[in-house]
Amino acid sequence: MVLNFTLLVIGFIVLIKGADYLVNGASSLARGFKISNLVIGLTVVAFGTSTPELTVNLFSSVRGMNDAIYGNIIGSNVFNLLFILGVAGLIYPLSVQRTTVRYEIPFSLFCALILYFLVNDVMFFGSPENSLSRTEALVLLLLFGLFMFYILKTAKLEQEVASNGEEVKTLSKWLSVVFVVLGIAALVLGGKLVTDSAVYIARAFSMSEKLIGLTVLAAGTSLPELATSAMAAYRRNTDIAIGNVVGSNIFNIIFILGINGTVRPVPYNATMNADMFVLMLGTVALLLAMFTFKRNKLDRVEAAIFLAAYALYSVYLFWRN
Repeated sequence: MVLNFTLLVIGFIVLIKGADYLVNGASSLARGFKISNLVIGLTVVAFGTSTPELTVNLFSSVRGMNDAIYGNIIGSNVFNLLFILGVAGLIYPLSVQRTTVRYEIPFSLFCALILYFLVNDVMFFGSPENSLSRTEALVLLLLFGLFMFYILKTAKLEQEVASNGEEVKTLSKWLSVVFVVLGIAALVLGGKLVTDSAVYIARAFSMSEKLIGLTVLAAGTSLPELATSAMAAYRRNTDIAIGNVVGSNIFNIIFILGINGTVRPVPYNATMNADMFVLMLGTVALLLAMFTFKRNKLDRVEAAIFLAAYALYSVYLFWRN
């Protein structure tokens, strides 16, 4: 037990350092290629910080831990929305670009809705059991392809607009890439250390697989997002803080679950519908927050409300268990 607590602390240290490298490298890349920080946050940073979810879910799939697979993704997305944006927003109010309010956040909500529709086969299709089939997983991967097409098109347009802009002094491109790679590697290593040790500790206290997925795995694999968004907010780089969370939530559903379902159909426990509703309500709340107080900004008051909502959700999870 002492060894696991030690690994937990080491994992946190590695995560924080990895987040620092990733934010610096990604911001530098954005300037070097004249691409916005938001696009970098929605792609490079989001994919990098979602790597622990992918790794954990692939291992869980091999072991047949279906509740942990869904619990990890749904729980991670709720954690991203309510806890991480809450923490980042308290550190520094998060300004949100109009395109994010108009396109990326609604698409994140759409991804949650389509997942709810695809996995509830008993409710919508009269099937004997709920699951994510290979065909349904391919639908998610198709959505991922469309999302990447949109991001690349957006990046190209922004690059053309910025081509006549002032040159910003930054790290060299190869050094920026090294920082990004080192940052992602540290985030994966730190995420694995934290998750493995936390799962061991949780099992020692007799927590169920579903509860472990929704809490320990969800929070553990979301620590890269937390470290990255908190560091980005501290450095006043709010586009990366927001893009990281929204992008990760999209990646988690349509990319990671898409891969999971393609490898092997994943049975779904309908009791997690309540958690799906929390995810969808949280995304709607983020949209509404863009039209209250200052427009297109997550203020500190709203961030505090998000944190309080996550605290209530956590109490509900342990009460339900």
